[in-house]
Amino acid sequence: MKISALDPSTARRALAGVTSVDHLDDEAVVERYARVVWNVVTEPGDGVAGMLVGAFGAAPALAVVTGGSAVAPVEGMSAPDFAEGRKRWTPRLRSVEVDDALALARARGVRLVCPDDVAWPHRVDDLGPHAPLVLWVKGSPEALASLTPSVAIVGARAATSYGEHVAGELAAEAAGNGIPVVSGAAYGIDAAAHRAVLAVGGTTVALLAGGADRPYPAGNGRLIDRIAETGAVVSEVACGGAPTKWRFLQRNRVIAALADATIVVEAGWRSGSLNTASHARAIGRPVGAVPGPITSAASAGCHRMLREFDAACITSADDVRELIGLDGESGRRRSGSMREGRLRTDDATRVIDALSVRVWRDTADLARRSGMTTQEVEALLGIMLLEERVERGERGWRLRLAKA
Repeated sequence: MKISALDPSTARRALAGVTSVDHLDDEAVVERYARVVWNVVTEPGDGVAGMLVGAFGAAPALAVVTGGSAVAPVEGMSAPDFAEGRKRWTPRLRSVEVDDALALARARGVRLVCPDDVAWPHRVDDLGPHAPLVLWVKGSPEALASLTPSVAIVGARAATSYGEHVAGELAAEAAGNGIPVVSGAAYGIDAAAHRAVLAVGGTTVALLAGGADRPYPAGNGRLIDRIAETGAVVSEVACGGAPTKWRFLQRNRVIAALADATIVVEAGWRSGSLNTASHARAIGRPVGAVPGPITSAASAGCHRMLREFDAACITSADDVRELIGLDGESGRRRSGSMREGRLRTDDATRVIDALSVRVWRDTADLARRSGMTTQEVEALLGIMLLEERVERGERGWRLRLAKA
C-alpha cells in the first residue's frame, strides 16, 4: 500500500455503496478511506495507532508511519512504542487488502460508520486511544445512536437453565421499557438476552468479534440475521476478518463502552464476561452481577464480582433501572479490588491464534497474522516451546497437539 494510492477518486470508488461520500470534500473522503486502511492494518484496541490517528488524522498518520523518522511524533508516546508499532503494522501495510474488505462489505450489505457520522456512538470515545477507528454495521446504523440509556447483558456460553431464564427476564423487562440491550450474540446468556428482546419487539445490538459479514457462532446465524433486521450487528473488524480469541476479548471493551451499565448473569471464575465488566469499570460504567446457587460453578464469577469487585447485586429489572440511573440515584463509579485500567490479555493468545496444528508457519508470517513484531513473536514462541505448547521444525512453527 502506497500513500500515493490515497487519492480522492480512488477513495470515492472504493467507498461507494459502503458509506455515503457524495456530501464530503476530497480531504474528508481520503481521511475516511485512510481510517479503513488503519482498521485493516491494526488489531482492535491498538493504543499506539489510536494516539497517532487522534493526533494527526488517519491519512497524515499513515504518512508519518511510512516516513523515515524514528522519533516518536506524539507527546506521551515513547520512541520504542512507536518503533514497535511500525514493526507491527508494516507487514500488513504492504499486503493490506482494503479494497477487498470494502467490496465484501458492499456485497453483504454492511455499512461503514466513522466518528464524523451522525450514527457514530460517541460513548465509545471514552475508550480514548483504544477506541474503535471505524465500525462496520449490518442492519440499522441509527440503532447505535439510540443507545441512551442502554444496558449490556452478558454471561456464560455454557449457561444453565436458571441463567438463561434470568437473562431473558431482565432483557425483556428492559426492552419493554424502551431500553436497548447490548450483547455479544454468543451461545448461552447472550443469545437468551437477544431472543428475549426480539420477542417483545425491542431493540438489541450484537457485537461480533469477526467481520459483521460472517455470523458467528454459525449456530446463531438465524438469530444474528434477526437482530440485523430490527437492530444492528456491529464489529470493529473489517469484513472477512476471523473471530480470534484476542478479538473476542477486545470486542468486550466495545460492549462495555456502548452501554450505561454491564450486567453479568452467569460467569465462571475466569469467564470472559469478567473482562467485559473490567472494561466497564475502567471507563466509569457501573457493573452488576446476578447471584446464583452457591454450589453452581456457572455463578462463581458473579459471586466473585459481588465479593471482590463491589458489583451491584441484580435480582430484578428494578435493580437494572436503578443501576443505569432511571430509578433512584444514577449509577456511579465504584471502587474495589478489580485492577484499575484495562486488563490486557497475555500476548501469547495472539500468537496462538496465528498458529496452526497442521500448517508450519515462519515467524514473519506469524507476526503479520498476529499484528505483532517478529521479535515479540520469537520471544513468546521460545516460552511456549519450553511449555511444550508449540513445536519447531525446518519449515517454522505449529501448535502441538494436546496429549490424550
